[in-house]
Amino acid sequence: MELDILIFAAHPDDAELSMGGTIAKLTGEGYKVGIVDLSQGELGTRGTPELRLKEAEEASQILKLTHRENLGFKDGNLKHSEDYLRTLIRKIREYKPKIIFAPYFNDRHPDHIGVGNLVKEAFFFSGLPKISTEQKAYRPKRLFYYMQTYEFKPSFVIDISKTFETKMNAVRAYKSQFYNPDSHEPETFISQPNFLKYIEARAKVFGFKIGKDYGEPFFCEEEIELDIVQLIK
Repeated sequence: MELDILIFAAHPDDAELSMGGTIAKLTGEGYKVGIVDLSQGELGTRGTPELRLKEAEEASQILKLTHRENLGFKDGNLKHSEDYLRTLIRKIREYKPKIIFAPYFNDRHPDHIGVGNLVKEAFFFSGLPKISTEQKAYRPKRLFYYMQTYEFKPSFVIDISKTFETKMNAVRAYKSQFYNPDSHEPETFISQPNFLKYIEARAKVFGFKIGKDYGEPFFCEEEIELDIVQLIK
């Protein structure tokens, strides 16, 4: 199976929270999008790994993903290792995406930082023929980083005005993780009543910056070509 877009995430729900609107926009245009979650989020205060996998399946259907898988790496220990790196290289070579997305490399959660760094290495090394995985070497065209808790000055912002509600429906599929007045589990950073309001407010802020209702920000370490003719049209 080949994908147009491949998104790496530390935990189930990371991709939905950070770029669910962009995913829905891409799948709505017929592009094949996949998510690879590195862990099951087993250290999460609320819910269980089994429940979060079911929630991820529901969110995947809402976003109309072509593929999703969970690598089952150890939550809380998502940092460089040769085994982890080689697995990500295999996934990139297997799915041959044109673009990959990863968590921004500075964030509140150490796992997000670790995955961002791992994906950057895998992005580069997947293109080296002398790194053997019994697959042909392949390097995607671009690596983009999505925003989680800590903000950055974006390289570009995607208009998600038409897909914002789809994004939030996918986020709400993770019922165990977010505010639920009937839940007796401990409150967490993301289960506070105002957290989803914060997600909406940030999307409004970045949307405003590009003259739209809602937006999602991304960062690229490389220069990006702008087609000025298409912009004028």
